[in-house]
Amino acid sequence: MASWLPETLYETVGQGPAPSKDYYQLLVTRSQQVALIFGARTLDYVFNLCKGKFDFLERLSDSLLLSIISYLDLEDVARLSQTSRRFAKLCKSDMLWEQIVQSACDTITPDMRTLAEDMGWRKMFFTNKLQLQRQLRKKKQRRESQQQALL
Repeated sequence: MASWLPETLYETVGQGPAPSKDYYQLLVTRSQQVALIFGARTLDYVFNLCKGKFDFLERLSDSLLLSIISYLDLEDVARLSQTSRRFAKLCKSDMLWEQIVQSACDTITPDMRTLAEDMGWRKMFFTNKLQLQRQLRKKKQRRESQQQALL
């Protein structure tokens, strides 16, 4: 059965600005070579660009998105993490939870920072204060016993 679509669905060519003046071509064909090589998500993204549909959130850098997410309530962070793989990764990242812990705590001691880097900032945030104090004490005792063993 023959397709009503032409072989070339979209094509644009041109020359880049000076000083490089490189030539470029974007060709989307019916055989969907883009999907075979780069995947279906890339093909969908190219089609949406051709239609003038831009995902502006997708264009923002991770560091900017993390800054924005850090202002959300915890329930909203949990909901946002369920919207896409990218947001799930960002909402579970140590960089985000470090910002959240820093905004929630008055001061972060060097011992607390070391503990958070060992156990993860997210886990540290959800661990209760008594457990954290016990873990800090144990870490300090281990460090002191190692120093005595070296002497």
